[in-house]
Amino acid sequence: MISKINNKENKIAEEIRAIFQVSYTVEAEMLKAVDFPPLQKTVSQFLKSDSEFYAYYLIENIAGVIEIENNEDLTHIQSLVVYPKYFRNGIGRKLVQFILDTYKSKIFTIETGIDNHPAIKLYKSFGFQEQKQWDTNHGVRKVRFGKRI
Repeated sequence: MISKINNKENKIAEEIRAIFQVSYTVEAEMLKAVDFPPLQKTVSQFLKSDSEFYAYYLIENIAGVIEIENNEDLTHIQSLVVYPKYFRNGIGRKLVQFILDTYKSKIFTIETGIDNHPAIKLYKSFGFQEQKQWDTNHGVRKVRFGKRI
């Protein structure tokens, strides 16, 4: 089940941070990143964020979270995280599909590290196309994908 979650509640912000920590630790290792910004986000930053967050629940436990920034024309998937024990169970796919079905933007975008092959494969399976690549100041080559509806 996918539900919108209120990141302005301390307990929810702590849960979001917890899943970010374990999921992005795996990604940081995959990307060989030493100083990885998603791992530096604090509970306070989640509490103050204007992003929208949705959680994929297994029974009563959060198994995945998707963070989006949305306006009338563009929906940007800011983050997509899944607890590692649930990798390869279709949770990320269900969260992306939910966003594509829920938001009526003309353009959807998402970014990841160029060496995050599972994420890239997922995004391409939805018809996202590469738009650009660049090097970050923290040593990770990133790629942006877009999809026009």
